[in-house]
Amino acid sequence: MMSRRTRQRMVDRLGEKGITNKKILEVMANVPRHIFLDEALAHRAYDDVSLPIGYGQTLSQPWVVARMTELLLSLGRPEKVLEIGTGSGYQTAVLSPLVDRVVTVERIAPLQRRARQRHYDLKCNNIRYHHSDGEFGLSREAPYNAIISTAAPERIPQSLLDQLAPDGVLVIPVGTDQQQLHFVYRDGDSDQFVTNIIEPVHFVPLVAGELVHS
Repeated sequence: MMSRRTRQRMVDRLGEKGITNKKILEVMANVPRHIFLDEALAHRAYDDVSLPIGYGQTLSQPWVVARMTELLLSLGRPEKVLEIGTGSGYQTAVLSPLVDRVVTVERIAPLQRRARQRHYDLKCNNIRYHHSDGEFGLSREAPYNAIISTAAPERIPQSLLDQLAPDGVLVIPVGTDQQQLHFVYRDGDSDQFVTNIIEPVHFVPLVAGELVHS
C-alpha cells in the first residue's frame, strides 16, 4: 500500500481531475504521504480524502493540496512562502522542493514537533518553524512572495495581506459553513488586491489566540 506504484495511482487521479503542473505531480509522487499519518490510518494515505491527525486537525485530501500548490505557483516560483498551519507537515513537504524557502507557523506544538521530525527524515532543509498564532502571520519574516493557509478564517485577515511582497499571492480558504477557496494577488507594490474565488472547499477553522504547548 505504501509503494511507489500506489503513489503513482494517486498522482494519475490528480492528473485526471485537472492538475497539470508536472513538477507538482512529480513531487507528490515522491513524498510518502503515509508517514504523515498515524499507523492506523496509513493504509488510507493515498485515497483522495482528508484524514484526522489529532487535536481536531486534518490532513487535506491530495487533490486540495495539489490544487492549492498549483495556484501558489501559478505566477512562477516564489522565493519565500509563508504557510499558515503546519499541521502534519505534508503540505510543507510538498512545497519544500518547489520554492526557495518555506516559513511555517503552527499553534499546536506537538503537531509541529512531529512535522519537523518528518521533514528532517525527508531531508527538507529549507523550512523554518514558528510556534505562533497564524491569523497574524509572521511579520518579522515578511514580506512573502506567497502565503498559503491550511485553515479557514471567517474573512481574510488584513495582517496577511500586509505581509505580501509586491506581486505576491495569497491562497486561502474563507468562510464558516460555506467555505470558498480564494486566490488573492497584490497588484505590484500598491495597496490594491485582486481577489478571485476559485471553488468550494472544507477546512478546519483558523483559530486565533490559542497556543497549545503540551
